[in-house]
Amino acid sequence: MDHAPAGHARLILLGAVAPVVWGTTYVVTTELLPPDRPMTASLLRALPAGLLLLALTRQLPPCSWWGRFAVLALLNFGAFFPLLFLGAYRLPGGLAAVVGSAQPLVAALLLLLAFRQRTPLPRVLWAVAAVAGVSVAVFAGTVTLDALGLAAALAGTAVMAAGVVLTRRWGLPDGMNGLAATGWQLTLGGLMIAPLVPLLDTGAFVLDLPAVLGYAWLALPGGAIAYAAWFHAGRRVPSTSLTLLIPLTPVTAAVLGRLLLDETLTGLQAAGFALALVAALAGQLPGLPRAGLRRAGAGRGLPRP
Repeated sequence: MDHAPAGHARLILLGAVAPVVWGTTYVVTTELLPPDRPMTASLLRALPAGLLLLALTRQLPPCSWWGRFAVLALLNFGAFFPLLFLGAYRLPGGLAAVVGSAQPLVAALLLLLAFRQRTPLPRVLWAVAAVAGVSVAVFAGTVTLDALGLAAALAGTAVMAAGVVLTRRWGLPDGMNGLAATGWQLTLGGLMIAPLVPLLDTGAFVLDLPAVLGYAWLALPGGAIAYAAWFHAGRRVPSTSLTLLIPLTPVTAAVLGRLLLDETLTGLQAAGFALALVAALAGQLPGLPRAGLRRAGAGRGLPRP
């Protein structure tokens, strides 16, 4: 049997796969996808990945869980993906990352207001440090504000934090594995997004080789694999601990921007990203001794935040 800290560390590493992969979204969106098609990107990230996981798992949710899956699908994909891509198309990647890095603070607030659960103070302080680090890195450069993009990023942060909290609290239905649950959420979320494509997308739909590669990357590593890992960890570690990994997304985006797009980082920006990275990792420590003692699928009862 795993020693508790070692088991928790493995879960955190698995959860970290998702924000690192998501850090590629900004490069893929701007360099490979056709412009002004945020809903198309959202749909093709969710629905193909969901259908693939459903084909692999072939499990139906129990009748009592359809309502919960609909709520989780809306929060994690149906609402979050359109807001994410709307922000990604209209905001500099860094500014969207500042808003997204506030997720652990939003999750802590939701836990307190909805479930009377308090987040350990050290984790809250590390969350504040992570937001400060990403903010320093972003605002040290030139930032262009867009009101609609900023509103989308704020709303996306809130709905994703709510999705993480409820994923942790509800766990899994008996007899259903995590891949199947992820597949149903992605599929239902994709169906929710589909009507928005003709309503909100204004650019020409171009399916050339770069677009095919971009959509495939978003659907498979960015969708099926990343979210399966994210939800697996999210059902087993505290919500605020998991969301503290989100600053890995802008750190990854900054590294890729430097390597692939020849973007430069000032010393102050590098220091800000370093602070965010340290905060994301150090914020895992408060729950380390006890996290491994909780059994997998502890959706029953009152899990710790």
